[in-house]
Amino acid sequence: MLQIELWKRIIIYGLVLAGLLFALPNAFYSRVESYNDANSAIENGQDPDLFRDEQQLWFDYLPSSLVNLGLDLRGGAHLLAEVRTSDVHAQRIKSLWPNVRDVLRKKRSDIGTIRLQDSTPGVLRVKISKPEAMQTAIEAVAALSKPVVSLTQAGAEDLKISSDGDFLLISLSDAEVLATDERTMRQSLEIIRRRVDEVGTREPTIQRQGLDRILIQVPGIGSATELKELIGTTAQLTFQAVIGKNSSSTTPSFGNEVLPSLDEEGVFYTLESAAVVTGEQLVDAQPSFDQNGRPAVNFRFNPTGARKFGDYTAENIGSPFAIVLDKEVISAPVIQSHIPGGSGIITGNFNVEESTNLAILLRAGALPAGLEFLEERTIGPELGADSIKAGKMACIVAFAAVLVFMFLSYGMFGLFANVALIVNVFLIFGLLSAIGATLTLPGIAGIVLTIGMAVDANVLIFERIREEIKLNKGPARAIELGYEKALSAIIDANITTFITAVILFAIGSGPVRGFSVTLGLGIITSVFTAIFVTRLLIVIWFERRRPRKVEV
Repeated sequence: MLQIELWKRIIIYGLVLAGLLFALPNAFYSRVESYNDANSAIENGQDPDLFRDEQQLWFDYLPSSLVNLGLDLRGGAHLLAEVRTSDVHAQRIKSLWPNVRDVLRKKRSDIGTIRLQDSTPGVLRVKISKPEAMQTAIEAVAALSKPVVSLTQAGAEDLKISSDGDFLLISLSDAEVLATDERTMRQSLEIIRRRVDEVGTREPTIQRQGLDRILIQVPGIGSATELKELIGTTAQLTFQAVIGKNSSSTTPSFGNEVLPSLDEEGVFYTLESAAVVTGEQLVDAQPSFDQNGRPAVNFRFNPTGARKFGDYTAENIGSPFAIVLDKEVISAPVIQSHIPGGSGIITGNFNVEESTNLAILLRAGALPAGLEFLEERTIGPELGADSIKAGKMACIVAFAAVLVFMFLSYGMFGLFANVALIVNVFLIFGLLSAIGATLTLPGIAGIVLTIGMAVDANVLIFERIREEIKLNKGPARAIELGYEKALSAIIDANITTFITAVILFAIGSGPVRGFSVTLGLGIITSVFTAIFVTRLLIVIWFERRRPRKVEV
């Protein structure tokens, strides 16, 4: 018998209603967006009275999730950055000098005097006065080498130690270079993501491209310049010992460096190059005010950084200690007492906005290497609006063509398929809103494709019904057999397409992913509407009309 149980009907009605409710906010996009922004601001501690008008733009009892618009639809900034991994190699080798110096000093009776020489970045070049004892020096430095932390380079050492006459050469091994580059890229991706997330942008795209490049796309941000200022600032914080203070820049000796003061024009500090503690050991940084009511930044170290910071302050009471940010000395206070606990405060000539931005950068972490921007592009909201308009027009034309074709081809049954097709589109947008997916231009193409594919299942069903009618089956039996015999073909065809969509999502990136999301969701909704919604409509019509003959 051609019938659907009551509980199945309730489930179908419920799913369709849920899809319509979740899709509804997208019809009032700007109002719901303002409503959501107001609620987000209130959750972050802002005064609710400031957002009273925005909170009245939508109903609290209705869903408020929206389909996020991608860069090509919303406008925003596009950057392609190259990570200068060679900077990490150079810094790593540079920081190794104090340890190399200490182990070689213990062998001074054998190797003679040692002296650090100028060399290319990433290479430590040390001259020893007794080159005949070079092997002793190599063995001493080799004790500093450690196994490479990598699954693919297990067993390899991280240092490459060689000699050239009376020069000892130290650099990173090839295995360590590969492992370091991989860690640098992962860290850079995470830090950029954290910095972008701090400013509350919607659905940014941050992904690796190739060996040393990162693609950054942030919808809704003003310009590529603004995005570069946000993520390109390294915010490298270090705490370094002060050797002296000068009124002019002088040439530093080996192991030292001269850096300008941030607040005092014409003042330069001579510092030890090796930092006591770095910003990498920070666990928190928050804007605050000092005892005089001036904007400042409170910071706190992890246990390792806290121990180093505490030990140094205990051993150097009465000595100045420089706080350096991006190669500029913020301040150089004199250590008055032992500072245990690993927390402190950064003061300077900040305003409230500058202290807040500094806290964000420090909290997000320092970029391990500099970025070189190879490509930058600002996409205006007008272009996005044009893209949305063109996408709407494509959907309307495709929709209208399919509706006309189905009605002309299958009459009343084609009308049922058209109603199901309309429901299908609402369900797609409902699912996109519910999961917080991002809609792009290729995503719109996926929806247009789904519109055409959605009626394919109905075509198979209706053609099977026609065949059964030609075999002199009764109307109810013909409809029932049509659905039964077409079901396997429908399932098989859509499963294969769905597998393709999953592969595109897993392997692809950017626009390809946007297309695969709408395609995959469209397959799910089209199968549901074809098998259940159209059948429910036909059953309801059949129960009311009880036709002796049907024409398909």
